[in-house]
Amino acid sequence: MAQADDKAALKAAKKQERAAKRAQRKQTRSQMWQVFQMQRKQDKALVPIMLLAILGVGLAFFLLGLLFNGQWFMLIVGLGFGFVLAMWLFTRRVERDMYKKVEDQPGVAGWALEQQLRNTMGIVWSVKPGIAATRQQDLVHRVIGNAGVVLVAEGNRKRLAPTIGQLKKRIDKLAAGVPVYEVYVGDGEDEVPVAKLRTHVMKLPRNFNKEETYANIRKIEAMDSMPGIMPGMPKGPVPHQAQNMAGMNRRMRRAAERKGR
Repeated sequence: MAQADDKAALKAAKKQERAAKRAQRKQTRSQMWQVFQMQRKQDKALVPIMLLAILGVGLAFFLLGLLFNGQWFMLIVGLGFGFVLAMWLFTRRVERDMYKKVEDQPGVAGWALEQQLRNTMGIVWSVKPGIAATRQQDLVHRVIGNAGVVLVAEGNRKRLAPTIGQLKKRIDKLAAGVPVYEVYVGDGEDEVPVAKLRTHVMKLPRNFNKEETYANIRKIEAMDSMPGIMPGMPKGPVPHQAQNMAGMNRRMRRAAERKGR
């Protein structure tokens, strides 16, 4: 009797899990459709570009299939690859416009790094936004990866220079020999736009393998729990953007909605 009850419970649990997955997929499709509709209205080139990608790749595969007597099969395969390309172009254009709408928000670089590096397959990343700040809301974010440490600064270079210097010294004490790269966010000379942060970070040299990167993360993150004020943190009240980086997603969405109206 107990065994029958266990089987029934297991069956019910699996059924509930399948229902939850279906509901999640339905919600994801609904959200994607809403985003597509919003983007289509403000980006008139979106639909033509997506159609060109689907039909262009489909046609290319069809012509390739003519050489191997399997043109209809190759057409279907090409349309599938074209759809994938169209979705990639769609997400890239959505990201591009989103970053443009919120690029003047303090702390946007840290938020963008979390979003951009979250789904990078096969690479270990540790992203910590707002590890240091000034009273003027100049911020420093930290990325630890197979290149070493990347300090991403947004704000005035002169004000941030002492902070960057102190951070580099502390990192060297904890993990001597680990390269430290500086990246300044912006559209000026030697600066990187928010939308291109991921590409810039990914192009840095791969100095460490996965195990070595994990070891570096453990060493360097130890300084986060050290007592005292972080380098560059002003005494007294901490700027709101540095104090509550966890809410950046919500603020970015609201800012985008306000500017998109």
